[in-house]
Amino acid sequence: MTPLYTFLDADPEQLPLLNLAGPITGLVIQPIIGALSDRTWSPRWGRRKPYFMIGALTCSLALLFMPFSTSLWMAASLLWILDAGNNTAMEPYRAFVADKLPKEQFPLGFQTQSFFTGLGITLAAVSPTIFATIFGSEKTASGIPYWVYGAFLVGSVISITSVMWSNLKTPEDEPTPEELENMRSGPKGIFSPFIDIASAILTMPMTLWQLALVYLFQWYAMFVYWQFISLSVARSIWNSSPENKEVYDEAARWTSLANGFYNIVTFLTAFLLVVLAKKYSAKRVHMACLFLAALGMFLIPMITNKYMLMLPMVNIGIAWASMMGIPYIMVASSIPASKNGIYMGIVNMMIVIPMFIESLTFGYLYKHFLGGDPGNAIRCAGLFLLLASIATLFIKVKSEKFDQPAPAGH
Repeated sequence: MTPLYTFLDADPEQLPLLNLAGPITGLVIQPIIGALSDRTWSPRWGRRKPYFMIGALTCSLALLFMPFSTSLWMAASLLWILDAGNNTAMEPYRAFVADKLPKEQFPLGFQTQSFFTGLGITLAAVSPTIFATIFGSEKTASGIPYWVYGAFLVGSVISITSVMWSNLKTPEDEPTPEELENMRSGPKGIFSPFIDIASAILTMPMTLWQLALVYLFQWYAMFVYWQFISLSVARSIWNSSPENKEVYDEAARWTSLANGFYNIVTFLTAFLLVVLAKKYSAKRVHMACLFLAALGMFLIPMITNKYMLMLPMVNIGIAWASMMGIPYIMVASSIPASKNGIYMGIVNMMIVIPMFIESLTFGYLYKHFLGGDPGNAIRCAGLFLLLASIATLFIKVKSEKFDQPAPAGH
């Protein structure tokens, strides 16, 4: 979205507000979808699957129209729709993993999801370069290169087809009679999801409260990184800015390749982190990964060779593999199975609240305290990741013993 906004002449300090859709929709939609899916069961449609399909269809339509944006307000409006669909589709997926697996397979299950997340983002990140090779540098009247159209249109097709594959190939487990009774006996009416959410927050395990502090620093940092990495790379390596559209176009595509590379590292290291989490604990592994990411962020603005940019991306890729799976191991071991959906939604609230705070605050910090320098923005992200690493030390996990077989009947 950052290059698309930039091609539509957005100012750098506008980027946090223009990306506000993700945090707001995530904050509102994810816990509600989680609560609803916990109480949903249809012998024909399942429990989580209806939300997958509705959300994926909405995503696909928004992605289809996104590159045809003729103004900033149109692109920002479509991003709101896109994020609403994305939150509806993706929130139940982690609950689905916990639904399907016995406890001893949680580390492997969540890191398998991390593996495929990394692989998918890698394919997405290299697509701009592929389409730029096919279409060249030609642009539409609104200033958007044709390669952007290719990337978004392919994303639209993959969004719906990949979710359809999951729906067709992965059966849902029928709830037990006790679980069905719990679904029926819960609060009724339009306010029932909000009652469930409030009750879950009030009784939330201490592990999740401690994780919330880690997530405050971690996701604030990552949101800064995603918004400013292409601007930072353009300045440090190409000594350019978005005003020089031809050079910035090249910088944006190289940044996309660099992000693709860190996601290659993600899917190559995801399963190694499972082994390390079992041996040393999920908490220690996540702390070390965040520290590596902080070092990588501090290095990025110092790099002037585009090929050397791949070195800090190794650190970020390892950390991203951890972010996508390791914290959920700690969460899943601390919450009741009947509340998988709602607590995964609350964990996602912990992701989007820092993003919301960043959207409201970082534009001011960037302009008045960081000198309008995107390199300083990336350094700031490194500082917050360092604080997240330190905060991880204070998490107390109820149990991380996943290597024992589940009791009979479970």
